[in-house]
Amino acid sequence: QVQLVESGGGLVQAGGSLRLSCAATGSIFRLNTMGWYRQAPGKQRELVATIISGVTTNYADSVKGRFTISRDNAKNTAYLQMNNLKPEDTAVYYCNAVGTEVSTPLVPRNYWGQGTQVTVSS
Repeated sequence: QVQLVESGGGLVQAGGSLRLSCAATGSIFRLNTMGWYRQAPGKQRELVATIISGVTTNYADSVKGRFTISRDNAKNTAYLQMNNLKPEDTAVYYCNAVGTEVSTPLVPRNYWGQGTQVTVSS
């Protein structure tokens, strides 16, 4: 099986920084895309950033210029560097990956982590 585990969340003051990590483990064949989503209380889950093939990145307008997504392919780990955090960034952040497992290398699957809390105080 393939599992995603997030870490790095916490409490930070506005203007501060946090770095989230997402480690993928298990029988991975290939992870084509990794990304981060977030969900604030009472709101719908939204896309924050994605990285395709470890090169191409996309960001939500609300985080452009402040957040950076990256990936360490050797470790099957994605990162989200969050700078100049704002109170509206407060949410549970979820790691997402799209790829295939060794047992079914031609079948794309969607994987989700358990989430890590980020709280930004003003």
